[in-house]
Amino acid sequence: MARNQVVISGELIALESLRYTPAGVARVALTLRHSSQQSEAEGLRQVQCEVEALAFAKVAEKATGFAIGQSVKVRGFLAQRSMRNRQLVLHINDIILE
Repeated sequence: MARNQVVISGELIALESLRYTPAGVARVALTLRHSSQQSEAEGLRQVQCEVEALAFAKVAEKATGFAIGQSVKVRGFLAQRSMRNRQLVLHINDIILE
């Protein structure tokens, strides 16, 4: 079975208002800013990135309780944004304050 799991921590830098899909499922989009040192080629590499993410249902409702600037850890999977847009977006299965 193929694996597609992501765990990343970072600062919440954008958080949209809670919206609902046409099927009535709660949805929220957010952006995390990640910064860390990672091992690579027998050395340390400074890593910085911004990750766009989506949360649905109860996870979306939970995420709306957080505030910009808070540190969070998310767990989820990567998928392309849509059938026509191949950009990756992180779909969040769990989010917690760090």
